[in-house]
Amino acid sequence: MARDGQEARRPHGELVADVLAVLWAAGEPLTAQQVKGALHQDLARTTVATILTRLHEKGTVARTRPGRSFAYAPVADAAGLAAGRMRRELEKEPHRDLVLKRFVSSLSADDGDALRRLLLEAEGESPAAVTGEGAAGAAGGGA
Repeated sequence: MARDGQEARRPHGELVADVLAVLWAAGEPLTAQQVKGALHQDLARTTVATILTRLHEKGTVARTRPGRSFAYAPVADAAGLAAGRMRRELEKEPHRDLVLKRFVSSLSADDGDALRRLLLEAEGESPAAVTGEGAAGAAGGGA
């Protein structure tokens, strides 16, 4: 939807997501000018530089100064950033156990199984215990 000859504003966070996608795909630090070029959008370099500066202030990207301009690289992949957002939201809540209970109860069966498996792996146990194989299956065999 255009207004007064200008393009309508993009949804909140879309340009940030595009900038991060460019950085993840690059595999090396990029300057604001390089990110702008990779976006293939009609943007000012200062707009991209502002986004990169804000991402740096939030700790989402690291920056170095190999020459006259800063170069930026993501500090985590997309999954790592999502996990960080989830952790920060959880840390804001005084009743974390209730939040976790509600979250777990809203998971699909497949996601619940995946979460159980990941928790067991994090504790150093065999994921076979989740599926009923291994020690759990052997323990129930004679009774």
